[in-house]
Amino acid sequence: MNALYLLFYVSIAAWFLSEIYYKQKFKSETKDQKKDKSTLNILWVVIIPSVFTAVTISNLTSFPIRNQYWILYLGEFLIVIGVIFRWIIIKSLGKFFTVDVSIRENHQIKKEGFYRLVRHPSYSFALLTFLGLGLFLNNWLSLFIAFVPVFLAFSYRIKIEEQVLIQQFGNEYLKYKQKTKKLIPFIY
Repeated sequence: MNALYLLFYVSIAAWFLSEIYYKQKFKSETKDQKKDKSTLNILWVVIIPSVFTAVTISNLTSFPIRNQYWILYLGEFLIVIGVIFRWIIIKSLGKFFTVDVSIRENHQIKKEGFYRLVRHPSYSFALLTFLGLGLFLNNWLSLFIAFVPVFLAFSYRIKIEEQVLIQQFGNEYLKYKQKTKKLIPFIY
């Protein structure tokens, strides 16, 4: 096994273990206003089959994105960047980060750091990780399966989350929403 594939397996393991850790450690508490509408369950129900199906499809079919090795490096780079920066963003939110959509006591809108550019940088970097997985698998069908269903699930969650934030913060959140993009700085 070459070093790139070893790094891929290690980064995928770190990715899944970090997400399981977040799910266990950052649940809302009983005193929080939980408004999740099952979005956390939807994410897990979409993500796990998407990843396993994408990997299986890449092993069973051949629809290469590029017949060049650099695509694997690009995919791995995006996976690592996505995992690392998602962790940084979660740490920056501190006590306000929960895996389910919740409003905590003394909740505030974060507007610094990555949040100056996008409203949901944690989701941006999570999606970057899925894009990296699809690129690493080097299969158009796998890329579609690894990214599109997950993007749709995150889009639904963002819709619910933004409704909750508008209910909680009103004009303050609406003004913030006008000044920032949803997931991609300056674009979307």
